[in-house]
Amino acid sequence: MAEIMDGRRLSEMIKSKVKKEVKALKRYGIDAGLGLMLVGNNLASRQYLKATLSGCKKVGITPFEHYLPETASINEILNIVGSINRDERMNGLLVLLPLPRRINYRRVVNEIIPEKDIDGLGSLSAGRLAADESTFQIFRRGDYASLYSPGHSPALSSFLPCTPFGVIRLLEHSGVKIKGKHAVVIGKSLAVGKPLSLMLLAKEATVTVCHKATQNLSHFTKQADIICSATGTRGLITGKMIRDGAVVVDIGINVLDDGAIAGDVDWESVEKKASLITPVSGGVGPVTIAMLLENTVRSAHNNQFLKHPLIMA
Repeated sequence: MAEIMDGRRLSEMIKSKVKKEVKALKRYGIDAGLGLMLVGNNLASRQYLKATLSGCKKVGITPFEHYLPETASINEILNIVGSINRDERMNGLLVLLPLPRRINYRRVVNEIIPEKDIDGLGSLSAGRLAADESTFQIFRRGDYASLYSPGHSPALSSFLPCTPFGVIRLLEHSGVKIKGKHAVVIGKSLAVGKPLSLMLLAKEATVTVCHKATQNLSHFTKQADIICSATGTRGLITGKMIRDGAVVVDIGINVLDDGAIAGDVDWESVEKKASLITPVSGGVGPVTIAMLLENTVRSAHNNQFLKHPLIMA
């Protein structure tokens, strides 16, 4: 039987540090603020928004909520993004995805200025990750406190996507050795699959990326020491598809008719063979939100340091 990778425990540890940093900023009269934009009424997005608001309240970050109807135009969305870019009260902006299909989400996230792109999805943030300019953030040997120390290099003020960075932190927290291991990432989205693959490569894993066009998926998963699935396909990974002792990270989200959430992994069959596994509720999700809050307070640090370098000394 697999051991559970407890995302809630790691999340609380991260949020505890964030809360201390928020209090430290308040001593200088600085309030950390987070902009949240929801377009439409996607159920999964609403649940994520609710959890994020709860996290903000717990650590002392001020949320600024922006709601737009499903019919909102691209110009309406971009105008709000532009106003948030200029608003000194907000240190970051999270645009909840998915946006309505008629909206080009890349145009929206690229409108966010890099210093407020706390989910690391803009082209500059993605490029810095691909070029290994911001991967220093995943090499902290368990001590991530130094990430709060601002600097002048643009890479130091870049942010890694919260979900894949959270996966790396959860693997480390669970004692998983990444270097030299064969990691199979299922999904190639810019939000999860691609950046997670780059982070695992930076950690010197051998990485195979699979996706919906991959033929004979089990051929690859059976070779994997670490499997990370982020497709949103319920029950995609079964016990027959993994080797004994594999580490399985379920990043998929499927909202069921009754409001419950299911992942990509068939829990009952995979749990019997894996050595470590993430639950769908209490696994990657809580860590993702904690990373979002951590990036927000880092942005507050960076912003104040660059404008007033002496007060943070």
